Amino acid sequence: MTNLIQEGSKVILYLGYNNLHVIKVKINEVYQTKFGALKHNDLIGKEFGSKIICAKGYVHALPIVPELWTLALPHRTQILYMADISLILLELDIKPGSIVIEAGTGSGSLSHSIIRAIRPTGHLHTFEFHELRSKLARSEFEEHGLSPYVTAKHRDVLANGFEHENIADAVFLDLPAPWDAVEHVIKVLKKSGGRLCTFSPCIEQVQRTCQRLRANGFEQISTVECLRRVHEFRYQHRSKIRFTADQNQDQPQQQQDEEEVNNIKSPKRESMEDGEEEEEISTNKKQKKNSESTKRQTPETVSMLVANGPLIMPGHTGYLTFAYLKQE
Repeated sequence: MTNLIQEGSKVILYLGYNNLHVIKVKINEVYQTKFGALKHNDLIGKEFGSKIICAKGYVHALPIVPELWTLALPHRTQILYMADISLILLELDIKPGSIVIEAGTGSGSLSHSIIRAIRPTGHLHTFEFHELRSKLARSEFEEHGLSPYVTAKHRDVLANGFEHENIADAVFLDLPAPWDAVEHVIKVLKKSGGRLCTFSPCIEQVQRTCQRLRANGFEQISTVECLRRVHEFRYQHRSKIRFTADQNQDQPQQQQDEEEVNNIKSPKRESMEDGEEEEEISTNKKQKKNSESTKRQTPETVSMLVANGPLIMPGHTGYLTFAYLKQE
């Protein structure tokens, strides 16, 4: 795949955080941005990642990679984002050479990440029950140069299965009733076994799916959800009291030494009457109070770097249920 932008190339224009646009380069076309008009001719021959100058600023021309495509793709369905996608790829042990089954395709967000993980010797079979969505996804795979690694088909897998047997290392299900596809999953996994992941927005769906998985011999069943918490780091200022000796006191240390000497009991003191002893103790307290008054409190500001979490926890996108089937 060339690193130069050509006519017909798909480019992601980066205008800022959460401001990405996808265009297909055509000769003599013009695309309007908040930084002014962008001529497609200015893109042709430039390397992906280049800064393109417009009338009121500049944009970056970026390639189609899974992370950027997830943020910029046209939403035909609810999509999975990288927090969930990364965990799915890890738990399903998807790697170069893996054969993966996906249902349904949706907007193709997860599909792009799977394809990158299985190349160059693996293959993705993805199924979508909605015919138009399946056709659009197939067209995008072709435009992005991914056709050799993916087969996209229009098919209702809940009713008709996956049309394959004993080929898959891993299966991913994003279906309204994943428990009805468990028997089909058993048929499509390799005889040596494999891993399954289901995505469900409701805990009731998770419960029914886990019951069906357990009844069909799946092991290591677990359900997780990925929540992202953004922490802000800032400096917090606090006042700290520091005690210092009064500058007008000539000999503060000498007074402290005298107090310590006066507090030492002597045989003579033990023989004193009770009234005399109380009077002496009272005198020592006055001396100590006078000594403390010679000290003053000086405020001091201390700065600490702290992390502040969000006050409100954002809701989850769905539950991920993982299971392992060991057949032979």
